[in-house]
Amino acid sequence: MTRAVRLVPRGLGARLALAFAAVAIGTAVAVAIATPPIVGRGFAAMQAAQASGAPSAGNGLGPGRGMGPGAGLGPGTYLAQAQQETTTTIIVVAVVAATIASLLGVLLARRIARPLQQLEVTAAAVAQGDLAARSGLSGRADEIGSLGRSFDAMAADLERNDASRRRFFQDAAHEMKTPLAVIEATAAAVMDGVYEHDDRHLETIRSQARLLGRVVDDLRTISLAEAGALPLRLEPVPLGDVLPSIGTAFAARADAAGVTLSTSLADGVPLVVAADRERLGQAVAALVDNAIRFAPSGGHVLLRGGPSPRASSLARVEVLDDGPGVPVADMAHVFDRFYQADASRDRGSGTSGLGLAITRAIVDAHGGSVGMENVAGAGARFWIDIPLADRA
Repeated sequence: MTRAVRLVPRGLGARLALAFAAVAIGTAVAVAIATPPIVGRGFAAMQAAQASGAPSAGNGLGPGRGMGPGAGLGPGTYLAQAQQETTTTIIVVAVVAATIASLLGVLLARRIARPLQQLEVTAAAVAQGDLAARSGLSGRADEIGSLGRSFDAMAADLERNDASRRRFFQDAAHEMKTPLAVIEATAAAVMDGVYEHDDRHLETIRSQARLLGRVVDDLRTISLAEAGALPLRLEPVPLGDVLPSIGTAFAARADAAGVTLSTSLADGVPLVVAADRERLGQAVAALVDNAIRFAPSGGHVLLRGGPSPRASSLARVEVLDDGPGVPVADMAHVFDRFYQADASRDRGSGTSGLGLAITRAIVDAHGGSVGMENVAGAGARFWIDIPLADRA
């Protein structure tokens, strides 16, 4: 099957070239059409002048003295006049043709410039804060259409980022409001004599202050990671060292929740990743903490490491639980900041609501990736892929 050849290119450059070519060709055609009759008339006039200026036998008149077209003028003078008239006529025709062709060129140029002016107006609207403005040029198939689509995509990204920023500040304010309210109420009750001055109420204040500190620290970690400024001390880190230590650290927490926590490492060559040991532990710990919170009493959480099925240059850390899994509508948002798949989750549980977002930020800073999926009848599986030390 042969591809049809487009004889008239639809590109902006081709259109501009055609516009200029139309001006030049229009002028040339007009001059070419008008020149032959003008030149022919001039030659006819010069031939008549030559005929009238020739000597006649017995008439007693010198050249140019008869009663013909050149009467009263010498042949040389009349030839010069005919040549001048011919030249003037050609110049007038050329000027008129160039003027008409230029007007057509201006019309074409305005037609080409109109969408650019439309894009300029839209850009000004976006610059003034109207992030919903769009160019309306996405349907074009030329370079202007491509520019319009790129601009609309940029405006859409700006709109989404602005909405995300607003939502982030609202969520952060909400996340901090609860512990601040608890601190204020407890302190006021103690000062007013409603509560006794005992350690129990002081512990409430301290625990809420610690929660605020976690929120601030987590926000700082995410901000640094997203800005590409998260300090990392990359070194070869064996997963065989990191995962068992995390399992040990969460053993008491899992026992208190009635959950069995186990750790597994793939057989074969030990996996050594290029990572910041502390940050990697923080990312994996957030996954384990999340799994324990959502695993049912008497359930099981598995932390395991092994090669990544995505590429031989990656190692994978997985955390599996046998909880209810994540609703399909929420799966795309589980790593978003402050996102709650369970709207009834207790904000006072000692978490900042940023654990999974921190995991993604840290892993992204390492050049890795995160993901999750529901396992039929077995809860959810969260995973981290990290570059191996010898492949980084």
